[in-house]
Amino acid sequence: MKWFRRKQSIRHPQEAPQPEVESLPEAIIVTDVLDLHGFFPEQVPEMIDEFISNALHLKLKRLRIIHGKGKSKLKWIVHRKLSENPYVRWFGDAPPWLGGWGATVIELD
Repeated sequence: MKWFRRKQSIRHPQEAPQPEVESLPEAIIVTDVLDLHGFFPEQVPEMIDEFISNALHLKLKRLRIIHGKGKSKLKWIVHRKLSENPYVRWFGDAPPWLGGWGATVIELD
């Protein structure tokens, strides 16, 4: 499993930089939902590949990716990547109770 770094918060110029210490969580719970809030668009394609790979390993058939409504850049990246994946049978906007057009639901083969 790959680790992705979230966007860093902006520091005030007078603050002294603190050394970054990253500790890995003791356990990661893999679910059928991937929330992309806080990640850079460049990270999304690789995250989707890992997410689908984990879902296939866990024999999950229905997934959801939350990309937000915003300017739809993340949604465009998600849909392009899903259309290239041979394990994706179908994908589309989530129903309103699961995020509407701010999320994408996926069905795997």
